[in-house]
Amino acid sequence: MPRILSFIGAIAVTTAFGSTVALAQPQGSTFYAATPVEAPAKSSIITRDTMWKFRDGAFTAAKAPERDIVLCQLVAQRVGKLSSFTAGGQALDADALAKCNAKAAN
Repeated sequence: MPRILSFIGAIAVTTAFGSTVALAQPQGSTFYAATPVEAPAKSSIITRDTMWKFRDGAFTAAKAPERDIVLCQLVAQRVGKLSSFTAGGQALDADALAKCNAKAAN
């Protein structure tokens, strides 16, 4: 019984300090897709606490605590302009994508 309580306490502490939702999701869960205009130099990147893997022409990641536009900007800062960015199956509109790409690496 004490083992169970300490485990539950460890989870609560981790959550209280803002662990990312991506860590709690099963491996392979994809929520975001960021498609770079140019082929990336790296096959994986990290934005704050979010791991992105390049697969099938796009960087993908599990759900994260940041707002969608912030994540888009963070990816663009690392890989350059994006041709599209989707969150939960919903693509950013042209204005939001332009705002995202304003932060793109040169």
